[in-house]
Amino acid sequence: MTNQNTEPRKRLLALDTSTAVLGVAITENGELLHEINASGERNHSVHLLPIIEQALQATGTTAAMLGGISVGVGPGSYTGTRIAVTAAKTLAWAWNVPVVGISSLHAVAWGGYQTALKNKVQEELGQANENSGFGPDWIIPLMDARRGQVYTGLFAAERNNAPSRLEPDAIRLMADWVDYLAERLEQASVEGNKPAVLWFVGETAVHGSEESLRPLKDLGASIAVPYEMEGRWTGFLGEARILVENDDIHSLIPNYTQISEAEANLRLSREGGLKKQ
Repeated sequence: MTNQNTEPRKRLLALDTSTAVLGVAITENGELLHEINASGERNHSVHLLPIIEQALQATGTTAAMLGGISVGVGPGSYTGTRIAVTAAKTLAWAWNVPVVGISSLHAVAWGGYQTALKNKVQEELGQANENSGFGPDWIIPLMDARRGQVYTGLFAAERNNAPSRLEPDAIRLMADWVDYLAERLEQASVEGNKPAVLWFVGETAVHGSEESLRPLKDLGASIAVPYEMEGRWTGFLGEARILVENDDIHSLIPNYTQISEAEANLRLSREGGLKKQ
């Protein structure tokens, strides 16, 4: 009889608290074993560990069965992102397993795109993706960063494959970002690899409105798909990455992309004090 402790560690624990949704998942070899996505108040520090324990128990998973931990590193909520990263590093150290940091926007891009395909939104476009002469779809994940800004990036994807990155994660003014996408679309059209569809996924209520996307109106199909984070996509991205590399537990940090509001206010206060001197 094979001792369980000598079997390969294959399962992955995935965590993400960068948005209002607390996502936890257990995956194994590209399959979702269990997932809990708790939406609501940003009380992630209180609920994260109990939800992790619940997911482990639901799948009969022990630390000895885990091959690693995948954690969303943002961008997103400054405090929220830090909670998942801290928990992942602590558990990875305690359980002696590797940890990998995953872009939360990358996870939103993949999950939002799959949600759109699952809901057959594509049919409304007359199967545009099947037309000849088009390149892979573009996926633009959106997280509201207030003051007309979004945390966003640009990815390309085809059906069930993980999106590939075209532009880095950053905080951008939505108006400027749409103008840039319009320019890039025009260039892609000249090069013969224009995407059939631009999918704006995530927090689209404000930034995915018809008015926000107006500069793209005559350049092709742009569709906004509301989507909330699901832990599985952080897990699937983590599975792929952990086969190649992992992060140093001590140096892994959230991708804030900007200073926190508290730090910004403190900086303004100090600058104001210096001017008065």
